[in-house]
Amino acid sequence: MVAVRPGSPLAGSVTVDGSKNAALPLLAAASALQRPVRLSNVPSNTDVGTMLTLLQQAGWHTARPVSDPHTTVILPSDKPQPGPDFEVAARIRASYYLVPALLGASGRARLPWPGGCRIGERGMEQHFNVYERFGDRTTVDDHGYVVEAAAGGTGTVSVVLPFRSRGASVAALLRAVVANRPLRLGHPNLSPEVISVVEALQVAGWECKISESVLTLSPPTAVPTETTVWSVPGDRIEAGTLACAVAATGGDARICGVRGDDVAPLVSALNWLGVPADAEGDALTVRAHDAEPTGRSLRAIASLSPGGLDADFEPPLMALALGLPGIHLFADAINPGRHGNLLPQLARLGAEIHELSPTECRLTGPQQLTGAGVEATDIRTGSALLIAGLTASGVTTLGGLEQLRRGHADLPTQLHALGADICEVAP
Repeated sequence: MVAVRPGSPLAGSVTVDGSKNAALPLLAAASALQRPVRLSNVPSNTDVGTMLTLLQQAGWHTARPVSDPHTTVILPSDKPQPGPDFEVAARIRASYYLVPALLGASGRARLPWPGGCRIGERGMEQHFNVYERFGDRTTVDDHGYVVEAAAGGTGTVSVVLPFRSRGASVAALLRAVVANRPLRLGHPNLSPEVISVVEALQVAGWECKISESVLTLSPPTAVPTETTVWSVPGDRIEAGTLACAVAATGGDARICGVRGDDVAPLVSALNWLGVPADAEGDALTVRAHDAEPTGRSLRAIASLSPGGLDADFEPPLMALALGLPGIHLFADAINPGRHGNLLPQLARLGAEIHELSPTECRLTGPQQLTGAGVEATDIRTGSALLIAGLTASGVTTLGGLEQLRRGHADLPTQLHALGADICEVAP
């Protein structure tokens, strides 16, 4: 566990790791291409390590150059294996990204129900609908599901999603790659993580056109023979978490390695609250030392719409808002179990948060928090508790670091680099 105490305002400069949420579908995309891919800026968190293990178990070859531990080379399978180990695959949600690659390698994908953070129902219905549009057959039981590839098939596959599911959007893109068929995807998710997959496929020769209503993908006219080179974008959620920590302590910092457009909703929320912030080029700058809280009420509503607030920004904003004047509303219907994890832990620090429904809550700030023992029950709960601990009087101890490290290689060290009074302690 780690212990954190309030101290000086955070200041300085740090560079975020590659994004876990982008790295996982990019690794799956590399395996779906069935040709060598060199992927740089790969983060070293445990979920990425689990995905690499699953690829190896299914027959793909992966290697990290000694000179560059953040680059991974993915080589096609020359002898398909039985498939990923069920117990290992159940550790992460993103195992479902591997279905198209497994269908391409052996015609069959057998996987457990998604694991990962316990923040609500992990529905797979939209994924199955995508595969059915390609003619695939799906069967399910209590332990997981099996997808069997359709034989042959030509022409454009049209899929319309009932909501902007990121997982189903990636599933459609990668299934089209494996089938080598044009795709017309209606109501797509256009998050930075999906766009990074699209951009990677464009590098590999695929043609893509995007609007808010339709995404089209067409096979390459000529397949490149050289190794395909991609890069994982910087972790926008880590950048937003660090920015909220800087703001909560009244500090000034520059957070590098993240695209400005990827954090625009977070920057808007900070400025609305009176915390000067901007994002240009590949850096997010927060100047909270001169902040004048507006007292305006924040409405942090998680959204799948283009330009909406990513659900993973909501927990750090909640931790920040506890120290700022206003009546602040938070809602996350995308991950309906997240508030059930986060709110009881914040209550241990003395936070008074009124739960309006299982997915919506309201708080009035500023509040004075007091250090206590808390637990990271999922990745984003852990990061929010670190922010809260930076402003709570006394010492806050955070357990459950294995959850936090699933999404961040070492967030406490990043905070320490900005001057946070934080250290690892024996349980």
